[in-house]
Amino acid sequence: MRETLLILKKNHSKGGTDLWKKDVTGRSLRQFQTFLIHEEKSPATVQKYMRELQRLTVFLDGMKISKQKILEYREKLMEIYQPKTVNTKLSAVNAYLEFSGLSACTVKLLKIQRQAFADEEKELSEQEYRRLLQAAKRRSNHRLYYVILTIGGTGIRVSELKFITVEALKNRKVQIHLKGKDRTILLPQKLRKKLNQYVKTQSIHQGPVFQTRSGKPLDRSNICHEMKEICQEADVDRKKVFPHNLRHLFARCFYAVEKNLALLADILGHSSIETTRIYVAEGARKHERILKKMHLII
Repeated sequence: MRETLLILKKNHSKGGTDLWKKDVTGRSLRQFQTFLIHEEKSPATVQKYMRELQRLTVFLDGMKISKQKILEYREKLMEIYQPKTVNTKLSAVNAYLEFSGLSACTVKLLKIQRQAFADEEKELSEQEYRRLLQAAKRRSNHRLYYVILTIGGTGIRVSELKFITVEALKNRKVQIHLKGKDRTILLPQKLRKKLNQYVKTQSIHQGPVFQTRSGKPLDRSNICHEMKEICQEADVDRKKVFPHNLRHLFARCFYAVEKNLALLADILGHSSIETTRIYVAEGARKHERILKKMHLII
């Protein structure tokens, strides 16, 4: 299969800059989609890339791809979106161009200076996290309660929850195999005890701890929907409430106790420590307190 994909990519790139025409776009996109899937990109990533390429297709309106047209597209995106969003969209376009043998048409991403402090309006506080747990418990939504507790207590990605199985609870650790990468996450004793009680009451004897009534692993959409439902009762802004923010909370709390960025990067599964730095950025109010302590404004 790998050899087939390489041949497909090679053949696809032979057309040079004449390749992109409206009547062949559908075929080329399908080939690129197949390539992404076999590169083990997540379904969400594949969907996002294809959505961005459809938007590019609309912008081109049947015109051939060229460096100039991609530069114009970048300018158009900059008029509408924030720099980080622009870069996300351009990454999808550049990936397609590279696949198509049109690397000469790729464009540079926007340079974004890393912010020294986090946007507190978007970050979930520890108090808000506890209120979400309490709201889930009051609603007797035990599954959601333990999902929030598990992500908040381990920093695991929501897509990795399926690896937390009954067998993993017995082994005291979770073996994660995703996107060609392996890592091990230790389950705290207190969390294991709680999850063992949960699977016992739910009569879950094997497989994923968090599953639907049909026994399938719980997915991101299920979790997001249920989290949003308890926002009002927990008195937490809906914009802050999504699974990945629990991961950020774990990172900040871990770093507050153990100032070891490299270890935290390993636990979170980050290939770049720069990504981890974003997770542990201090809030603006704390940044303000530091500036006051410097006594340089007289």
